Amino acid sequence: MSETTKNAVIEKLRQIKGPDLEGDIISLGLVSDVFVSDGRVAFSITVPAERAQELEPLRQAAEKVVREVDGVENAMVALTAERAPGGARNTPTKPAPRQPQRGAEEQATPKPGVPGIKHIVAVASGKGGVGKSTTTANLALGMASNGLKVGVLDADIYGPSVPRLFNVSGRPESVSGRILKPLEGYGIKVMSMGFMVEEETPMIWRGPMVISALTQMLREVAWGDLDVLVVDMPPGTGDAQLTMAQQVPLAGAVIVSTPQDLALIDARKGLNMFKRVDVPVLGIIENMSYFMCPDCGSRHDIFGHGGARAEATRLGVPFLGEIPLTMKIRETSDAGTPIVVSDPEGPVAAIYKQIAAQVVSAIEDPAANADRSAPKIVFD
Repeated sequence: MSETTKNAVIEKLRQIKGPDLEGDIISLGLVSDVFVSDGRVAFSITVPAERAQELEPLRQAAEKVVREVDGVENAMVALTAERAPGGARNTPTKPAPRQPQRGAEEQATPKPGVPGIKHIVAVASGKGGVGKSTTTANLALGMASNGLKVGVLDADIYGPSVPRLFNVSGRPESVSGRILKPLEGYGIKVMSMGFMVEEETPMIWRGPMVISALTQMLREVAWGDLDVLVVDMPPGTGDAQLTMAQQVPLAGAVIVSTPQDLALIDARKGLNMFKRVDVPVLGIIENMSYFMCPDCGSRHDIFGHGGARAEATRLGVPFLGEIPLTMKIRETSDAGTPIVVSDPEGPVAAIYKQIAAQVVSAIEDPAANADRSAPKIVFD
């Protein structure tokens, strides 16, 4: 079915003329590989960078004809200045004339907010494997336990894990046109690319496709009224992270790290990225901080201990807390019953709730945290 739909989409796209009304976008090699999964279609169209705004109608026309294909429920089309493999090369462009340097106040451009959402908080890490998504889920649940209306956006396109953490599956319904209705788990509104594709389907997308998907999941979702939208950011400091930081009005970012030196080096990179795009760093969390033996009750610092606290002090940002390495966190996360909901009165849930309260306090009263929310860049 997917291959048949893909062929039908490609034939429809042959109706769309190229940028200069010569040939069509398929024969000109401007269309990337067409991704099809359960009625969802996604692809990009290569255009000269300086003509992207001018050629927006071309993107809209392509999206419109694709939606006419039988079996297609939704289409995601992005314009990109990158050349698809085997595709046509863009015409070289003259460098833009050098603009005079403006003052900081003139350079600052307000970022458009998302209707109904009071605060957007990013949870980020410099590298994968530090428990960022598990931390995101439990922080969001901790905020909700204090009576806040909370949503979670899974921005990790290549490795979406939020659907499993919240034990939510299915396809988001269309409310009107392109607007989708988020799914819900444990009272949290959730949106993830994991709802659009099968769990085993690899996402082999270029940067512009990722950015387009993130924009759609953020701004074309009926979130309703939320006190906080928690964004589970992709690991690292690439295009997707930078785009979210630059285009989304983030109230602040929380950095998740483990205690060892290598993880802290990467965490520092993530922290500095947010600093450079003027996003307040709300603090650092040390995950997998220590291991409590369930049999003897003794504590073991498997990955070292205190590294994130020391790094927070060194960089001048708040240290939000230590989360232990326990089998219960892993088991409940894998089962789709995060520990804040499966053991709400337990000691680990209490840690998550305390950290959640600190984050909410910081975003609701930025002035009280201003002296600590601006990190000091330290060069070793």
